[in-house]
Amino acid sequence: MKRALTMQTLSAIDTNRQMLQASAGGRAISVGLVGPLPPPSGGMANQTWQLARLLRETGIKVELVQVNAPYRPAWVEKFRTVRALFRLLPYLGRLWTCAGRVDLLHVMANSGWAWHLFAAPAVWLASLRGTPVIVNYRGGNAESFFQARFKWLRPTLARASVVLVPSGFLATVFAKWAVPTQIVPNIVDLSRFKPEKNRVRGHHLIVARNLEDIYDIPNALRAFAAIRRVFPDARLTVAGSGPRLGALRKLCDELGVVEAVCFTGRLENERMADLYRDADLLLNPSLVDNMPISLLEAMASGVPIVTTNVGGIPHLVEDGKTAILVAPGQPSEMAVAAVRVFADRRLAERLRDSGLETSALYAWPQVRGRLFSAYALALGTPFVGARRT
Repeated sequence: MKRALTMQTLSAIDTNRQMLQASAGGRAISVGLVGPLPPPSGGMANQTWQLARLLRETGIKVELVQVNAPYRPAWVEKFRTVRALFRLLPYLGRLWTCAGRVDLLHVMANSGWAWHLFAAPAVWLASLRGTPVIVNYRGGNAESFFQARFKWLRPTLARASVVLVPSGFLATVFAKWAVPTQIVPNIVDLSRFKPEKNRVRGHHLIVARNLEDIYDIPNALRAFAAIRRVFPDARLTVAGSGPRLGALRKLCDELGVVEAVCFTGRLENERMADLYRDADLLLNPSLVDNMPISLLEAMASGVPIVTTNVGGIPHLVEDGKTAILVAPGQPSEMAVAAVRVFADRRLAERLRDSGLETSALYAWPQVRGRLFSAYALALGTPFVGARRT
């Protein structure tokens, strides 16, 4: 049985420099971290992997429970009707064991089926085992998900000790449903994502999103075709994977930009850092978004940004200062903004400098105090999440 932790044992929290110092009888705090892991690399998977490493470096014991573990046996993946069961049952077993031996469960959560299959079971199993649980919700389409499913979400959220969100945008969404939250931003690794010094500037654009409808890659391609009419040497790299690759290649052919567009597929972290250092502008055409890691990584890498103004993006970047914001679904507007950045060196430099300054606010030393305060609250006050109405 786990020994009880008290608020007195959590008193040594230094939000500026020190790790969370908390123990009972000389025992370090242990955290069960539930979420996806690379491969494939992606926003939530990278954040889960990075957070596990950072917590361990501060002396916290971390037990990972991977929601996207490989199928066993591997051939099961071919059968969509049964493969979820082959992943879910082992996952539930790992959850039950983990929740029984850690002091706190930290659940990385998203909308849709990912919530129902992975996040909700983690919360309920933690509740059954008497373990405080933090729900770290990160879905950019939270509002539509809540509107359609909140009567099913409320009982689970009510079991959470603390609900964390990465942006003021999501905090506002949760507040509409009377769910109190704390904001703990996404973390950018400044040791990996940093500018390339003395690089000769050109017209290399990148899109760092998956090839899915919500990210509206077709309109990024249309914008790029218009940019090429002004800067014929411009080239575009699309780093991401997804079901729309065939359709996007066909559109490139129709737009006459096939030779200037490279689809890399999903890149691992080191290759993504190299791509940012070789980029001159990031296009983010998404229709739904929360706090995209790609924008943080671009700013940390000194890459100017042209992005749609959807969801939580205006909470992350400021129009004309850290990015140029445009309306979603408007490729001509995106093209005009990109041409403006390329043509105005002072604007580009201003965006780079402000982006670097902003990205520093999302480094681990600036974020960990908020996270450790949430951990302390969860350990001292279990099950004080969503209000029951």
